[in-house]
Amino acid sequence: MNFDVEKIRKDFPLLQRTVYNKPLIYLDNAATNQKPRQVLQRMADYYENENSNIHRGTHKLSIQATTAYEQARQTVAQFIHAPAAEQIIFTKGTTESINLVAATFGERFVQNGDEILITHMEHHSNIVPWQLMCGRRGATLRVADIAEDGTLDMDDFKRKLTPKTKLVAFAHVSNTLGTINPAQQLVKLAHDAGARVLIDGAQAVAHLPVDVQALDCDFYCFSAHKIYGPMGNGVLYGKKEILEELPPYQGGGEMISEVTFDKTTFNELPFRFEAGTPNVAGALGLEAALHYIQSVGARAMHQYENDLLLYATEKLSAISGLIIYGNSPEKTGVVTFNLAGIHSYDVGTLLDKFGVAVRTGHMCTQPLTVFYGVPGFIRASFSMYNTRQEVDALADAILRSREMLL
Repeated sequence: MNFDVEKIRKDFPLLQRTVYNKPLIYLDNAATNQKPRQVLQRMADYYENENSNIHRGTHKLSIQATTAYEQARQTVAQFIHAPAAEQIIFTKGTTESINLVAATFGERFVQNGDEILITHMEHHSNIVPWQLMCGRRGATLRVADIAEDGTLDMDDFKRKLTPKTKLVAFAHVSNTLGTINPAQQLVKLAHDAGARVLIDGAQAVAHLPVDVQALDCDFYCFSAHKIYGPMGNGVLYGKKEILEELPPYQGGGEMISEVTFDKTTFNELPFRFEAGTPNVAGALGLEAALHYIQSVGARAMHQYENDLLLYATEKLSAISGLIIYGNSPEKTGVVTFNLAGIHSYDVGTLLDKFGVAVRTGHMCTQPLTVFYGVPGFIRASFSMYNTRQEVDALADAILRSREMLL
């Protein structure tokens, strides 16, 4: 496998810094990953040379910025194999994308007595918007169970998928457990039952190839900052025939066709859902991130990350008293664990002092803490720039932390 991790690491400025006089070992990539210099330079270049509002000006800067922004949309469409760029809506991130669908799809299609089906492994962002929508529309939120190993209980999913189900929403990859859900199978089951499907791709898009046409999902969303792009920018993909039926999400500039005090008519796709001045630099930064992934080789990157995950799982499993949550045979990205008898925050605090950055707490998946009967988790999440040496350092820091806390 031709994958030069040391060369790649040089592209990420923040990885060169130290914390507490120790080299930084950054293993919090599921929360956000670091940004290559190419992304930072593209965003700086926009502000230094192209900064202008888009779609509204006839001057050169506005035309250049508009062209670049719409090219970024085209790049995103190609990356996830969307049929057309107009089906790509730029948002603030996965959370806003889900809220957009919950608000607009709910208003248009969900009635009293209908049901929304999610899974027990969802991020809060794929729970709360549906709860709010169900409260407004008189619908019921149903939750498909999971097994102890973190896999979806397919029999329970099928039982809870009924003619009342209007929409199914699930994570392509669990942010806490790393479980890769059988997305294509779940989409077909939902469609056969007459339901639409939204896939939360926040944790998948950096670790798996995504083809929205092959998945046949109705909506797919992800955040730029999970795939080496900037914070505050994200994507919602939707099938054209559904997007055209949805009402606007927000009112303001750009999403209109004509405004009078008596009536407003709305713009075509995708602009109808992009009210106000957009995050132009964020879209260009996301495009630069996608180009970067393509330059290093997505397939080689995915294989390297999978090999690293297997190594980390084996290494941490050998530590006495360490409990791993999420042991699906189809998994990517993370090892989530606890040390028996020690609170996750205490371990995370000591790991930080050893220069190891991990995530601790409920991971925005509080129902999973209840399911496993723990107050929180410790999560080490991996990216293409992490190394086996860093995994070894993590294991050593865990052992030293355990000695100090027991």
